[in-house]
Amino acid sequence: MSGRVPVRTALLTALTAAALTCCSGSAERSADPPGTTSPSRAVWKPRPGLAWQWQLDGRVDASADVAVYDIDGFENSAADVARLHRAGKKVICYVNVGAWEDFRPDRDAFPHSVLGEPNGWAGERWLDIRRLAVLRPIMERRFDMCRDKGFDAVEPDLVEGYGNDTGFPLTARDQLRYNRMIAAIAHERGLSVGLKNDLPQIPQLVDDFDFAVNEECAQYDECGKLSPFIAAGKAVFHVEYTEPRSGFCAESRRLKLSSMLKEPELGVWRRPC
Repeated sequence: MSGRVPVRTALLTALTAAALTCCSGSAERSADPPGTTSPSRAVWKPRPGLAWQWQLDGRVDASADVAVYDIDGFENSAADVARLHRAGKKVICYVNVGAWEDFRPDRDAFPHSVLGEPNGWAGERWLDIRRLAVLRPIMERRFDMCRDKGFDAVEPDLVEGYGNDTGFPLTARDQLRYNRMIAAIAHERGLSVGLKNDLPQIPQLVDDFDFAVNEECAQYDECGKLSPFIAAGKAVFHVEYTEPRSGFCAESRRLKLSSMLKEPELGVWRRPC
């Protein structure tokens, strides 16, 4: 369920080069009915240094003393989001936009022609992100769900398929076009949107996204690649799974990342820097 399938920078950098040569704001609840795309609230702009919790395993546990929660959009209700808001938290809606999941209620909305190779997680298959006309309305409905439940932002996952064996000949240019479409869908609904991993395309996408979410940049000595977000005053929410905190927290603080140690299942357990 997470950004899983960590993509190695060397492969992605090569692909990118080949294909590309040619404060916290106010967060009034939206009064828009489902299906509308005119935002009626200010888009939240998370600043560097905010403490966060990332829980994708089940319904949210609200016990963490943090400013931001990132939780599964399908598995949590409007009441769960409202409960976090009453406690003064901002809430990010996790949605997979790069792979089909056989356990989601809208699984039948995806035609078989856009389903690619398995991505290594049970019940999931990569999507053909070149098929914008097919995927856009599906993602719009998912982001409608996030907005209508009262979320402040979206974490769109698996936005780096071009560096993986998806079953489709995806290019870096395909990924840039798709990722910008995803960001636009979020902004049309008054939602902030984060760029998940996809480090090689940060220079091209930093202006389109409001924050970043990263897995394991310290393990692969890549955290410096996230500095454009920090330089733009945008938060970077970062986790490590196997590195000890003594191995990355000092550097994270220097870079102004919002870092913590998590277990890969992304349950309640967390150890922040």
